[in-house]
Amino acid sequence: MSKKIVVTGIGASSPIGGTASESWEALLAGKSGVRTLEHDWVEKYELPVKFAGQAAVDPTEVLDRPVAKRLDPSSQFALVAALEAYADANLEGTDPDRLGVDWATGIGGVWSLLNAWDTLREKGPRRVMPLSVPMLMPNAPAAAVSMHLNARAFARTVASACASSTESLVNAYEHLQAGLADVVIAGGSEAAIHPITIASFNSMQALSRRNDDPATASRPYSTDRDGFVMGEGAAALVLETEERALARGAKIYAEIAGGGVTSDSYHITAPEPEGQGASRAVHLALETAGAKPEDVTHVNAHATSTPTGDGAEYNALRVVFGDRTDEIPVSATKSATGHLLGGTGALEAMFTVLAVQNRIAPPTINVTEQDPEIPLSISAEPVALGEGPQLAISNSFGFGGHNAVVAIRSYDA
Repeated sequence: MSKKIVVTGIGASSPIGGTASESWEALLAGKSGVRTLEHDWVEKYELPVKFAGQAAVDPTEVLDRPVAKRLDPSSQFALVAALEAYADANLEGTDPDRLGVDWATGIGGVWSLLNAWDTLREKGPRRVMPLSVPMLMPNAPAAAVSMHLNARAFARTVASACASSTESLVNAYEHLQAGLADVVIAGGSEAAIHPITIASFNSMQALSRRNDDPATASRPYSTDRDGFVMGEGAAALVLETEERALARGAKIYAEIAGGGVTSDSYHITAPEPEGQGASRAVHLALETAGAKPEDVTHVNAHATSTPTGDGAEYNALRVVFGDRTDEIPVSATKSATGHLLGGTGALEAMFTVLAVQNRIAPPTINVTEQDPEIPLSISAEPVALGEGPQLAISNSFGFGGHNAVVAIRSYDA
C-alpha cells in the first residue's frame, strides 16, 4: 500500500537569500539575484560573460572555519541548506540508522579539481592537498550532509546534469515508499561559477550575454531571451511518512505526491523538440500521485531562458495538458535566481512546496514581451491559486536527455 510522503523541513542558500524564508520572500518580491561578477579572473581570462547568480550569502560566513576549509563550495552549500532543513524539521533524536540522504550535483567539486590542477602545474605534486580528491568527488556533498547529521541509512548521489536534484527527490520518495528509511534529507547543490564552465557554456552559445543589464538577463518566455544565467547554491527538503510526522507532532508543509524520471535518448545537449520524454515524466509523476492532468493547478517550469529549451518544454506541457496548458498558472523562477544546474530542481521544488502551502504562484520577472509561440499563463506579480486543494508539478531537464518531474500536493490534515 502506498504511503503518504510529506515535507517537514526546508533549507536553502540561493542567489536571492541565505535561508529558505529569505529566498521565498525575495522571490515573491520580484527580486533578481543576478549581478556582475567582481572576481579578477573575469578580466584575466577576458570572459565574454561577466555576470551570474552568485549566492546571496557566502557559505563560509555560516559554517565554522575548520569545517568549511575541508569542503568544496558545493559541499559547503549543501551543508548550509541541510542544517537549516534538519533544524526546521526538528529531527534531533532521529534514529541514525533510519535517517538517509538523497543528494545531487550536476558537476561536483569543480573548484577543488581545478585549484588542485593549478597547484600541480605551478608548484609540483608535493604541494597538492591530500584532501583534493575527497573535496572534488561528486558524492562529497552527500557525504558531508550524512556525516554532520549522523545519517546512516544511506547517502546516495545523483548526477544527471540539471535534472539531478529533482531526481534525488523522486529517489527519496521511492526510498521512503520502499521502507529503506524513516526520514530522508533530499536536495542538491552546485558551485560551478568558474572560468572554465562560463567559457564552455558560452562557447556552446548557451549563456545570456547581457553584461550591460545582468539583473534582467534571465528572461524565460521573452521574445528577446538569449540564453541562461549561471547560478549557485543549494536547497534541502526533509521527507518522511505522514504517519511518522503526525506521531511526532511535526509541522507539515506539503505532500510529495509522486515523481517521474525518463530519458530522451536524443541529443547530449538539445532537448527532444516535441517533448516526448519530458511529457512522459510528467505523466509518470501524475500517475504515481494518483492524479490526472486536469487536477494540476500550478506548474514550476524548468524554463531556463534559452531560445530552444523554453519552447521544447512548452511542447511537452501541451502533450500533457492540451488546450488547458495556457490556463494553468506557471512560474519560471530562474528569472530571479538564474540556473543552479544540479541544485536547481531542489530549490524550485522548495518554491513549489511553499507555493501550494501558501496558495500563491511566484512571479516570472524580466519578460519584456512574451513569446507568442509560448502563450503560457505567467505574471510579473504573485498570483493567487485559490482556496481549494492544490496539485503542482516542478520540472527539471538536463544535458544527456534527463527528465525529472515531482508532483507536490497541498496538505490539509
